[in-house]
Amino acid sequence: MAIDTQERRRPLVSVIMPTYNCARFIAASIQSVVEQTLTDWEILIVDDGSTDNTYELIGPYLEKYPNIRYSCLAENSGPSAARTEAIRKAEGKYIAFLDSDDIWMPEKLQKQTAFMQETGAVFSCTAYEQIDEKGKRLHQVLIPPEKTDYRKMLRLSCPVGNLTAMYDQEALGKYEVPPIRKRNDFALWLKILKDTEYCAGMPEVLAQYRVRAGSASYNKPKLIRYQWALYHKIERLGWMSSCFYMACWAVAKGAGIGINKRAVP
Repeated sequence: MAIDTQERRRPLVSVIMPTYNCARFIAASIQSVVEQTLTDWEILIVDDGSTDNTYELIGPYLEKYPNIRYSCLAENSGPSAARTEAIRKAEGKYIAFLDSDDIWMPEKLQKQTAFMQETGAVFSCTAYEQIDEKGKRLHQVLIPPEKTDYRKMLRLSCPVGNLTAMYDQEALGKYEVPPIRKRNDFALWLKILKDTEYCAGMPEVLAQYRVRAGSASYNKPKLIRYQWALYHKIERLGWMSSCFYMACWAVAKGAGIGINKRAVP
């Protein structure tokens, strides 16, 4: 049964969780929020028209936790539309992002909100590690720069991991995620960085990114196409500027510049 907005206690953190045919993984993602040491949160799950049994799997969570809310888009519109819809409904001071196949460490929200409150940062991210589709650690962590501003973000291969990003909604307001099917998280970070000086990076590993076969990250021609669209159509950079930043991005990605990738035991 829906809870009236006036009766719902305003949460500290709103978790933005788009999903599409992710029934294999979504329960683990939700559970990683439920197990947070910081309990003042809400989850906004927006289904982008799943055709699997996603809704049946999350049903028990919806019954047990009134701070987990679910809605479904009328048609499949891509993750940017699902994220935008969730942000519209978010009531928390902070907006945090977690895709429905990724996982947070139990102290992620507590440590990151404390970091932002102590440093005054209104946009932050953390380090994260990679896991495979079965949840097995791949022994590689990715550590963001201490500070990433707009120009640095343009030049690099997006050093802000979506599953670790958090921004202060009270300070910056709501955002519409740019309408591009891939790289839309990158486009959103650029949008936020037009309103604040930098994204503050935490070196501690507080999340796990699931590496899945067939993802856009491994389809180089598609990735290049979406990256060009990001610069030229979304950021509206001219041809020369777009070509320059494409070259910077390619070098950064190829050389591993920007985000520090480190092998761990």
